[in-house]
Amino acid sequence: MRHQRPGPEHSLSSEKGSWKKSWTGRLPVGLIFPNAYRVGMSNLGFQLVYDMLNCLDEVVCERLFLPADGEMALSVESSRPITDFPILLVSLSFEKDIISLLSMLLAGNIEPLAEKRAGLPVKPVSPLIIAGGVACSINPEPLAPFVDLMVIGEADPPLTQIMSRLIREGLPGDRSSVLAEFGRKIVGCYVPAFYEYFYTAHRKLEKIVARQGLPARIAVSRSENKEVAVCSKIVTPAAEFSDLFLVELGRGCSRGCRFCAAGYVYRPPRLRSLASVLEALHERPEGITKVGLLGMEMAKAEDLAQIVDTLLAQGCRLSFSSLRADTLNDSLIRLLADSNLKTVALAPDGGSERLRKVINKGITREDILGSAEKLVRAGVVNLKLYFMIGLPTETEEDLLEMVTLVREVLGVMSGPGRERGRLSTLTLSINPFVPKAWTPFQFHPFATIEQLKNKMKFLRQNLVGVANLKIMGEKPDSAFLQAVIARGDRRLAPALIELAKSGANWRHVFRQNDITTDDYVGCDRGEGEIFPWTIIDHRIKPGYLWREYQRALGEKMTAPCDTSRCKKCGCCS
Repeated sequence: MRHQRPGPEHSLSSEKGSWKKSWTGRLPVGLIFPNAYRVGMSNLGFQLVYDMLNCLDEVVCERLFLPADGEMALSVESSRPITDFPILLVSLSFEKDIISLLSMLLAGNIEPLAEKRAGLPVKPVSPLIIAGGVACSINPEPLAPFVDLMVIGEADPPLTQIMSRLIREGLPGDRSSVLAEFGRKIVGCYVPAFYEYFYTAHRKLEKIVARQGLPARIAVSRSENKEVAVCSKIVTPAAEFSDLFLVELGRGCSRGCRFCAAGYVYRPPRLRSLASVLEALHERPEGITKVGLLGMEMAKAEDLAQIVDTLLAQGCRLSFSSLRADTLNDSLIRLLADSNLKTVALAPDGGSERLRKVINKGITREDILGSAEKLVRAGVVNLKLYFMIGLPTETEEDLLEMVTLVREVLGVMSGPGRERGRLSTLTLSINPFVPKAWTPFQFHPFATIEQLKNKMKFLRQNLVGVANLKIMGEKPDSAFLQAVIARGDRRLAPALIELAKSGANWRHVFRQNDITTDDYVGCDRGEGEIFPWTIIDHRIKPGYLWREYQRALGEKMTAPCDTSRCKKCGCCS
């Protein structure tokens, strides 16, 4: 049964919606989010898998998060060590969390390489490791050497079928035959051990060969039921957004921003029915009034108006991580004002009008300035703007236009601020652009660390002394490592293990393991090049992403998805 129980972190005593089940006669499953508790508990997919598994009477599923350095991971629910679980499920959202996962396995003396576990029966200490999450659906290959199985796409129904087989027939002594069965019979199941990658003398991927009758490419699992209410299963004050009840309005995005992998791997975008969203709102735990709407930019205006009216009638407040500058309407502004929201983020992403065409962002300078003024008038005192540097074709002129835009935003914020007697603060979050798999920019190189440092220095120099302005962002060195893993393959395995073991500087580790980073991030990719991630079949037509890349270089916009009639990318064919 579900319960509210203190855990190893002081904040867990106030969790609402967690489970406590007896282990007797049940299959133990450890659900790992290889990052901090506050990050993992803000992930709706992680929560849904946790709840789905615990709804199976034959299963007891407990959560494990990244512990302090060198410590063994213990489950939240019963403080069981990671070594007590014969099945480990991993939810992977961020590329660098692969290193954290390896650290967790090594701390428990669990062999990290799947090939060395292959001949061992499935049991605690030699567990069956199954991974999922959006990072696996974008590029599974950096993780491939470490897991027995991946679920590509949405977890239900593949995970339900996997668990049914394990419950019915027990833990396998011969994991190879069971994994082959999963790979052949269950849509979305990828067994890396049965796929071989061949490279040319110039270290380019030449071909991928499937073994044991498995499919040449992995079809993606998708749930098409729009009537199911999708919302938080656990609410906690210790999540990234405290005591926030999440409700999904839609999955994917129709906008087609060329840097956003989620906008491509979740195609076609799917909108939840209004009835299912209202049903989800009724599942909100008593006493929780803060609601986050996911996929708000996809909702129909009339549906969003009704959702807003429902939230206002229930005395709820709205919270979100960022907002599109072209989606603010009167009803949403009214809800923001009633929510007493003090901090809001907008994501122009590109610093100039030209760059926003290159990335297909679809918002203008007027959208940004108008939204900034409306938000400050609605009571926002901390406005954040997200920008990227190192975007394709970026020039110094684009950076200067960003500086001008920032000054203009501060200008429109100052009027309402003076009227109420308190000026609002503007925070710039400026981060290096990381080209991702399954986007038009998968063909584009990552900017050099020196270039990125110079761009950031240029921006700081041109904004020095500006009042009520803060500047922050990810360091180029950190973004470079992310870029390598994001476009990496199985050849990274020795270096990733070494990073997990020693925590040494990644440059040194890559040199020691003969990793040439230019192979992954430092060169343009050609139209016909085979990528490691093409093992996944996202139903995007060959050549479509290349054509979008050429449109980007030509500063040409592409209209948002129209799933009723558009067949351009192939996902709706």
